Amino acid sequence: MTIADLVERFRPSDPEFIADPYTTLSAIREATPIFRNPVTGQWTLTRFADVHETLRDKRLGRSYTHLHSHADVGRAEPDSRWASFHQHERWSLLCLEPPDHTRIRRLVAKVFTPRAVAALRPAIEELSADIFERCVKTADFDLIADYAQPYSVAVIGSMLGVPRDDTRALLDWSHAIVKMYELSTPDDVCARADRAAAEYIEYTRALIAEKRKKPDGLLVSELVRVEDDGDVLTEDEIVSTTMVLLEAGHEATVNTLGNGVRALMHHRDQWERLVSGEVDTRIAVEELLRFDAPLQLFERWVLEDGVEICGQPMRVGDEVAMLFGSAERDPRRFDQPDRFDVGRGDTAHIGFGGGIHFCVGAPLARQEIDVSVRGLVDRFPNLELVREPEYHPNFVIRGLKELRVRG
Repeated sequence: MTIADLVERFRPSDPEFIADPYTTLSAIREATPIFRNPVTGQWTLTRFADVHETLRDKRLGRSYTHLHSHADVGRAEPDSRWASFHQHERWSLLCLEPPDHTRIRRLVAKVFTPRAVAALRPAIEELSADIFERCVKTADFDLIADYAQPYSVAVIGSMLGVPRDDTRALLDWSHAIVKMYELSTPDDVCARADRAAAEYIEYTRALIAEKRKKPDGLLVSELVRVEDDGDVLTEDEIVSTTMVLLEAGHEATVNTLGNGVRALMHHRDQWERLVSGEVDTRIAVEELLRFDAPLQLFERWVLEDGVEICGQPMRVGDEVAMLFGSAERDPRRFDQPDRFDVGRGDTAHIGFGGGIHFCVGAPLARQEIDVSVRGLVDRFPNLELVREPEYHPNFVIRGLKELRVRG
């Protein structure tokens, strides 16, 4: 089979591909380290070493508009119909390049510290326990809707200083907005995402105003007051930062738990290693992040002349798509990569990205997942699937529609 034939099998909108992308990704990866996506025009990377290097290459960036106009690189202007969505990510750490990224991340890091996250563990454990207690009282439950979603949004909401009664709205906004990050998004989905972004922006501005009047020492309040050598965050920067922390943190945690527990149910020997205490849940978190990645693709733009990736010369304005799910199964990097091994404990995966855009919330995500898996092991040692789950019809952000289990 030719490379062109294999690439033709890369169909991110095909339900059969989404149900099991790894067989196709493995075949493409072993045939070529790079291919041109004929639909999107992106140069697409398949192997770990190339993805790892490209994440750190300063000649590429998450944006090009700080150096080039859209016309300069032969790209269309952003669609004005989705102005609220574009506004919401204007100052997102995931979309910025230095010097703006450096300045904002430095200020955010003064608030969002590993020590501050570690101090949250008792509160996170209490939230987890409260929700699990409700699950214990039912014959079976959906780990996604009944536990992971309310849990993750409650954790980040409590950290931000969002009233508990408002977390349902945050959840709905996040679900609508993140659909914009797929490789192809229909106009009706874009319209819902834009409305959600507009409502979320309005809500966040009101929240910021409230925290200015009544500081509470929580994250939004601290972002309002944080300062570094006279530098402070603008309201627009706080809005984007707050929104991306919720969206990225919530979606990653929920989908890692769903995908990971599905894998555990399909590999009973690995579940038993956790139940018996042979493997600590903190170690298992890394394999849950690697084996069935919640983020399958991440893009960067070529910013300079002279860039070459996998022997392919690049032009300024070329978009490079990195297939995280493929890279995390690369046998050049991982021993027996298709084997699910909760004791692998490899923390050098790319589940949290890399380079300057390495996930600022990684310590929180690891802690949330660890607390949840520990809660499942302790309360439901005989956990099993009620029925085989289905994945959402999305590729970039990979997660289950539901995961119905019983203990």
